[in-house]
Amino acid sequence: MKSIQSRDNPFYKELAKLSGSARQRNKSGQTLLDGAHLLAAYLDSDNRPQHIFLNSAALRDDEITGLLQRVEDIPVTQLEDKLFAGLSELKSHSGILALIETSQPDIQVAQSRFALLLEDIQDPGNLGSMLRSAAAAGCDAVFLSRACADAWSPKVLRAAMGGHFSLCIYEQQDLPGVAKGFFGQLLATSLHARHSLYDCDLRGNVAFMVGNEGAGLSDDLLRLSTQKITIPMHNKVESLNAAAATAICLFEAVRQRHAG
Repeated sequence: MKSIQSRDNPFYKELAKLSGSARQRNKSGQTLLDGAHLLAAYLDSDNRPQHIFLNSAALRDDEITGLLQRVEDIPVTQLEDKLFAGLSELKSHSGILALIETSQPDIQVAQSRFALLLEDIQDPGNLGSMLRSAAAAGCDAVFLSRACADAWSPKVLRAAMGGHFSLCIYEQQDLPGVAKGFFGQLLATSLHARHSLYDCDLRGNVAFMVGNEGAGLSDDLLRLSTQKITIPMHNKVESLNAAAATAICLFEAVRQRHAG
C-alpha cells in the first residue's frame, strides 16, 4: 500500500482541487465519494472506483476492510490523517474515500418516460434529497439548469445517499430546450396553480418541473408546461420545502402507476 505524507505531493494537490472545486470536477469528470456507505452503494450498482484512500484508523474498521476485499484490484493509498481530513467535509471522518468517474448519461430527453427538471436549486441538501427521491421513484432522467448546485459535490452526494448511481443526471442544461424535447405531460409546480396534483392522470409520460427554493419556476418554463399543479395544504401552511414537494409529486405518479 502506498502512502502520502505531504501536502506538496502532486497527486494530493489534484485531489484537493477535486474536493473543493465544481469546475475541477466538471473538467476532470471525477469526484470523491466520502464514506463506506457511498462506496458500498457505488459497488452495488456494478461500478468500480479508480482509487481508494484511507486514514490510519481505516483498517481497524470491519466495514471498510470488507469493502477493500471487494476492490482488491483497485489501487489503495493511505493518507496522513491531516491530509485525509483536508479532503473530507465530515466532522467525524469516515476513514475511506474513493475516486470515481462521474457518470455519463446515455438517455436522450425524447426517450425519457419519467423525468425531473430542476431549475436553479441552490441548496445542496435539497438537491441531494431530490435526486434520492427521483432514484427511489424510478425516474429515468434528471435535468439540472446551469444555476443548480453541483450535483457531484460532496454535500449533494451525501444527501442523495447513492441515488446518483441509478440515475441519468444531466447538468448545465437549457431547461426550456429540454422541455420542448420531452414527449409527454410537463407538470409545473406552482403555489398559484388551480389544479391539484391529485386530479392529474400521471400514468403516461410525465416530467415534473420544480423551481428555485425562493423564486419558483421561471416564466419561460411555466409557459411551456402542459399543466400547472399545486399540492393541497392546510391553510396555515404557506409552502412546502422544495425537496418535500418533489417527493410528493414523484410518489403520486408511482402510486397511480402501481394502482393500474
